[in-house]
Amino acid sequence: MPHCNKQMISFFLTTKCNLRCVYCYNGEERLLVKDKTLRIHIAKAAIDEYFSNNTSRHIRFYGPGEVTQEFDLMCQIVEYAKKVGGTGVTVEIQTNGVFSDNVCKWILDNINIMWVSFDGTPDIHDIQRPTAKGKPSSSIIEKNIKWLNSTPKKKTLMIGARVTMTELNIRRQSELVNYFNNLGIKYIWTDPLFPEVKETAVCNDKTGRIVDFFDMDTYIDNYINAYKYASDIGLFYGSFLTCNFDGKTNIHCRACTPVPHITPDGYVSACDMVVIGENAHHMDCFIYGKWDNYSKMFIYFDNKIKALKERTSDNISHCKTCEVKNYCGGYCLGEVVNETGKLDGQKHEVCKAIKRLFKEIGPAKHPYAYLHP
Repeated sequence: MPHCNKQMISFFLTTKCNLRCVYCYNGEERLLVKDKTLRIHIAKAAIDEYFSNNTSRHIRFYGPGEVTQEFDLMCQIVEYAKKVGGTGVTVEIQTNGVFSDNVCKWILDNINIMWVSFDGTPDIHDIQRPTAKGKPSSSIIEKNIKWLNSTPKKKTLMIGARVTMTELNIRRQSELVNYFNNLGIKYIWTDPLFPEVKETAVCNDKTGRIVDFFDMDTYIDNYINAYKYASDIGLFYGSFLTCNFDGKTNIHCRACTPVPHITPDGYVSACDMVVIGENAHHMDCFIYGKWDNYSKMFIYFDNKIKALKERTSDNISHCKTCEVKNYCGGYCLGEVVNETGKLDGQKHEVCKAIKRLFKEIGPAKHPYAYLHP
């Protein structure tokens, strides 16, 4: 089932965060806007509208900060969604895993899917994802995951790992599989590092620090070995580059449908990489609606919706003759726009990597049990 089939409403709760990840994709942006938190009346209105116009009853919580930093707000939104949407409502969260015992217990009873941003063994993770005070965070995450996976009260909660791949962990992927397996994590998605979203597209960045990158071939070599090893021991080990390998599609993700991601400042974004609506700069093409305080409703920008929907592999010149276009869909639109400044831009190294992966591991034999976060 292609990644774009993951239809849901997402809430970007707050810019507050208790970690200081070294590669944060919106760290500079969050510093510029200071603290912002979504207002409950906007979240409720978004649920009313989404449930009225869509069959999906899936809601999701995501950055730009750490969602559990606004725990009470998250509880209120889940409670309201279940009141309006009934027993069919499912809840997904992407979290850094650094939260209290009280939050842990609530997650057990209220969340269906929890993706933890977790970069592997402590010696790797604690370098890349320290706390705001510069302390290790891995021990807290391990404690929470072990408790959630061991409690006899466990219901329908799936805990998966979302791993940012850097030079520190690309050569240790099979080791990461073992580490997560020992924690009881059976579903792992890896994402190659990409540049931070700033005021200027990467291609026009004059600061000298234009691109954060690593050796893609080394990542692929080690990914294939870890993918096969994980399969042998009963784990799922995926890559963002393969997120559409389980079904044919001509669009990469939900950004091109689009589906709503409600920002802390009350805008409607199409993409996880565009988390603040006001002054979205070169990423403004993703802001396709906003809350209007006067009318007490959302207003939408039809021209932007049209442009997003037209971004298909059939309409992108470099995709038209690609042998894997139907198992890619033009790759991540957020990364492409951030780095090239264009809706139809291309990440050449990623294209090469996807083609190689498709040649060596082929399409998935079965639909993914859990789509990429």
